[in-house]
Amino acid sequence: MTLFHLFLVAAIQGVTEFLPVSSSGHLILLPGLTGMEDQGQVVDVAVHVGTLGAVVLYFRHDVGKALIGLGQLAKGHRDSAEARLALGLIVATIPVILLGLALKLTGLDAALRSVAVIGWTMLGFGLVLYWADQKGTAQLAARDWSLRHALVIGLWQAIALIPGTSRSGITITGARMLGYERSEAARLSMLMSIPTIIASGVLLGGEVIATADAAAARDGAIAAIMAFFAALAALAFMMRLLRSVSYTPYVIYRVILGVILLVIAYG
Repeated sequence: MTLFHLFLVAAIQGVTEFLPVSSSGHLILLPGLTGMEDQGQVVDVAVHVGTLGAVVLYFRHDVGKALIGLGQLAKGHRDSAEARLALGLIVATIPVILLGLALKLTGLDAALRSVAVIGWTMLGFGLVLYWADQKGTAQLAARDWSLRHALVIGLWQAIALIPGTSRSGITITGARMLGYERSEAARLSMLMSIPTIIASGVLLGGEVIATADAAAARDGAIAAIMAFFAALAALAFMMRLLRSVSYTPYVIYRVILGVILLVIAYG
């Protein structure tokens, strides 16, 4: 792959992974709309590793608490805030793992990778995000996260396996419906991305190791570094913007892109 192609993939993944606009949808569209070759699973996994590093660094204090909580859970302690956070992240990740395995084993994951599907999900779930953001109350913070809420948002997260949905967008939608404040909904969504990205990497890791060569490993390393910095910048931008702005700008982008894709798909 050329350096420019790697840069495009890394920038798209890094910027869109945490913004509610669907990273998978944009990555699928890149070769479909530009004629470029598909970047392949090695680069896909690499850019996810880059974005994982960015979210871990940005939310390092929360990640540290979750790691402490994992240790406490291993000892049978569930009463601390750290243990509840760790257990909530585990519960929230289970639905997406189960549905992801089902889609991969049945081959439905490949069948969903179409411009029409991405157009409908980009448009439809963008409007759902707008409705949830405007109607949702703002009484809850991340410290109020319960296991029931973790499961509910985890079920929303599983829907993001449909390309174009947006993992961050759909989990923020679920959190806003439950009454979480905008920035707190985003914070929970970002923390939920960590075990989800790890699970996705493990699922694809065997295939990547079996097919990777020196050139692919080099491309992957370059893409991972680029994706790290792009994701870090996008995270900082979104979390700062949410102090004064709603999710409406992202919804407008989704609606416009969704309509364009539907025109292309059916035109």
